[in-house]
Amino acid sequence: MILKDKKYMVLFLTPALLLVTAFLYFPLILNVIMGFFDIGTGVTLKGAKYIGLANFKALIDDPVIGKALINTLIVMVGCIIFEIGLAMFLAFLVDTITKGLKFFRTVFFFPTMISGTAIGLMFYLIYDYEYGLLNFIFNNIFGAEKVLWLQNETASIYLCLIPIVWQMVGFYFVIVLTAMTTVPADIYESAMLDGITGVKKAFYITIPLIWDVIVSSIIFVVAGTFRVFDVAFMITNGGPLDSSQLLSTYMNSHRGTNNDYAAAIATLIIICGVVVNKIANILTKRESVSY
Repeated sequence: MILKDKKYMVLFLTPALLLVTAFLYFPLILNVIMGFFDIGTGVTLKGAKYIGLANFKALIDDPVIGKALINTLIVMVGCIIFEIGLAMFLAFLVDTITKGLKFFRTVFFFPTMISGTAIGLMFYLIYDYEYGLLNFIFNNIFGAEKVLWLQNETASIYLCLIPIVWQMVGFYFVIVLTAMTTVPADIYESAMLDGITGVKKAFYITIPLIWDVIVSSIIFVVAGTFRVFDVAFMITNGGPLDSSQLLSTYMNSHRGTNNDYAAAIATLIIICGVVVNKIANILTKRESVSY
């Protein structure tokens, strides 16, 4: 019986394994290999010249890579603080109400269902100098001068961060709220008898009991940061003067013109993703709390 079960397991897993290998692992390995060749505008290794570590050495000397790394780190930290932080704050607020739970869950989750491209375009129009909503409010309501938001090198990366957080905070809100509903009610009742309510209840009971869910959410945020592209591309496309470049947008800027260098940047993204996720796992590791 066990042998038959294994046969069925292999039978059903093989198609999925083949698809993952063909569309994930094979392109991944090919991408790494392409970084060691000079392929220019080509997309295959046919006729390509082997150049060793030249592309990877160029990464070290490229000043834009440094900017992209810093900006990616800014987005990562900002998403951890605001996506997870706001999600928890909203979840604690909604958890205290008795009516309208489905309504708030739908409203907060709705931005997650909108494509990143659409959100990027929407915020690009909001930041527009002449007809943007932000300048309209500043100019017509507060009487302030219009601001060239999209040409501001200092603020450009933060202009991208706002819609990124807005899009995903509802996703983590639903995850945290769902985890909170699994906490047994008798634990809260016992805490109330001991006089623990409000903020203390959140910090001493709820957060410890859903800590594993919070950690998983942080890992998702860290991994998702390296995939952020469409929103930033639509709003600033790395500008002005590469001030808002992320690793993903900078990689895309070389696509079609210098594909081997783009492959080297993609390899750097993979390495950074693995390293940062490992660090995040170590920093957030603790003994699970059972109840």
